[in-house]
Amino acid sequence: MQFDLEKALPVLERTPLVIESLLYGLADEWLFNNEGGDTWTPFEIVAHLIHGEKTDWIPRTQIIFGEGYKVFPPFDMEGHKKESKGKSMDELLDEFKILRKDNLAALKAMNLTDELLERTGIHPVLGPVTLRHLLASWVVHDLTHIHQLSRVMAKQYDEAVGPWKQFMGVLKSN
Repeated sequence: MQFDLEKALPVLERTPLVIESLLYGLADEWLFNNEGGDTWTPFEIVAHLIHGEKTDWIPRTQIIFGEGYKVFPPFDMEGHKKESKGKSMDELLDEFKILRKDNLAALKAMNLTDELLERTGIHPVLGPVTLRHLLASWVVHDLTHIHQLSRVMAKQYDEAVGPWKQFMGVLKSN
């Protein structure tokens, strides 16, 4: 499927509600455990999404439409730590909902055309990218983290499912 903003917006609009439905009011065992090692917990994933709302999608769109050299600053993969400090999961979920609503309102106000979607910026690792690439990546980024949330949560019952594990695709190693 080719990127179509009108088809992408409903996914971007639903992401906070999907994540809130999945996580709101859950016990800490679901929210603060990961898949082992340096993997993220659901709490950290939501904080990462907030950090992206503040520093990635709309700010990079604005860089593309700005004057001069259009290089995106590198994304801080540790930025979620600052976003989550002293907050509860419920506070993070509420913040994510508000930020996403505001960002989508800003995006809609840009009245993007096919021509505007072809404007480019410079990603610090990938090089030249179009606004179309950036916005399609926003959708897939959301879906990636929804998938990650379900995988991290399922991992908590890795042993508890007993012999059914063989049928649980979410528990299979890559």
